[in-house]
Amino acid sequence: MIRDQTPVQSGPVANEPFAYLSTIGRVSGRPHTVEIWFAVRGGSVYLLSGGGDRADWVRNVSRQPRVTLRVGTVEWVGDARIVTDPDEDRMARDLVAGKYQPTYSGDLGTWRDTALTVAIDLAPEPQSET
Repeated sequence: MIRDQTPVQSGPVANEPFAYLSTIGRVSGRPHTVEIWFAVRGGSVYLLSGGGDRADWVRNVSRQPRVTLRVGTVEWVGDARIVTDPDEDRMARDLVAGKYQPTYSGDLGTWRDTALTVAIDLAPEPQSET
């Protein structure tokens, strides 16, 4: 891995359809990776968990917040947190659902309104695969 100065909020990285979130298993201690929808604002990546706090990846980040996020060939390390601020929560829900609704055939309104919002605050410099 080499250092890359590409910020997540600009360019094609933010427009990628999926991110790959790697967490550390709360029981196994082993890495687990999920493909997930995401949106970015500033130095944070926002995710919505339709399974709420019952989703394995959410349980994992609740136990060990340090995660790795890969978008395309760029990878970041960051700290995950459940979003509790009402303004940030509403912004994140609208941001994620707004990114995907135009290309999704169904209505994302219920998912947007009921999912658990998780933010990943990224370390300043991503690492890029060569």
